[in-house]
Amino acid sequence: MKYLILIHSNPKSRAVWETLTDEQRHAFGKGHMELSAALAESGELVVSEGLVDPSLAKWVSVRDDRTLTSDGPFAEAKEHLAGFYLVECESYERAVEIAARAPDALYGAVEVRPVLDMSTWDL
Repeated sequence: MKYLILIHSNPKSRAVWETLTDEQRHAFGKGHMELSAALAESGELVVSEGLVDPSLAKWVSVRDDRTLTSDGPFAEAKEHLAGFYLVECESYERAVEIAARAPDALYGAVEVRPVLDMSTWDL
């Protein structure tokens, strides 16, 4: 089963980030690289990426067969997605174990969500 491990950023996590030394920030990034490498080696990693600042995102919609894009609104959002791991493992418990190894779990919380399996849907 696939699980998406979501890493959120918010004012509280940003405040913690600002207190970290350069050495701690380096260890944080290295922790993500080491976790990705370990999951790739175990065969559990599907993909993992960090995301750029949400101010660089686009909202996309389709109206009357026209694709529309906009740059916002972003002002009300205090929390945003900062990165993710898509893993494939045997149980929810294993996904939680993996999530606990994400450096972000040391300073805040990460979210684990099962991926909807649509492979058996008759579409």
